[in-house]
Amino acid sequence: MRYSPRYNLVLVVGIGCTATLGWFGGSWIEAGATYPLKAAACFAALMAAVVRVAGGQHPYPRFGSANAVTAIRAILAALVAGLIGQPAAPALAWFAIGITVFAAMLDGLDGWLARRTRMTSEFGARLDMETDALLILVLSVLVWQHGKAGVWVLLCGLMRYGFVAAGWLLPWLARPLRSTSRGKTVAVGQLFGLGVALAPTVPAPHAASVAALTLAALVWSFSIDVRWLSRQGRTS
Repeated sequence: MRYSPRYNLVLVVGIGCTATLGWFGGSWIEAGATYPLKAAACFAALMAAVVRVAGGQHPYPRFGSANAVTAIRAILAALVAGLIGQPAAPALAWFAIGITVFAAMLDGLDGWLARRTRMTSEFGARLDMETDALLILVLSVLVWQHGKAGVWVLLCGLMRYGFVAAGWLLPWLARPLRSTSRGKTVAVGQLFGLGVALAPTVPAPHAASVAALTLAALVWSFSIDVRWLSRQGRTS
């Protein structure tokens, strides 16, 4: 892996921005003094993991506008992640939902910029994927933490990580997946569905139903990917 010093700058700036936004946002929702630190730590962990896995797969001299947008989404995901463990409160839930909506609005812009500037890379794709995965996992934890659905809702966030773990045991599952509109739609649907379930105005029984539909869509999408990988494995 080729490590570039530009990652150090991104990490430092990202940690600073996360902590600053966490301080302002945390003051508004009364999240406590530790919230900015938790959020900044989540951003640092996410970036460090992506750089370790795919840091050498960005063959361009600049970080790029597309990756900058994805890094902003990573900051937003870290701000939501920092809310885990906080006492359940309507203000906290609305804060998480607002951040999620903003992150969802930016989703797709980074890919468009990468193609527009001809700076697509495996690093950018990995950063985008892990940011989405973290945000979905964190939202599922918050839905459970706020008592809107049972512990089963965590499967919405854990399924992707279980899929990766299964690839360690079954190499054919670790093959690269094709990019499809179906997969992107389901990913955005996870953010929307879990956000609706988390909303304080949605009663717990209805929230659980929305979360269940969200999980069902994810299971359906994963089953299609597994069948496709299985056929690819047999063909090769």
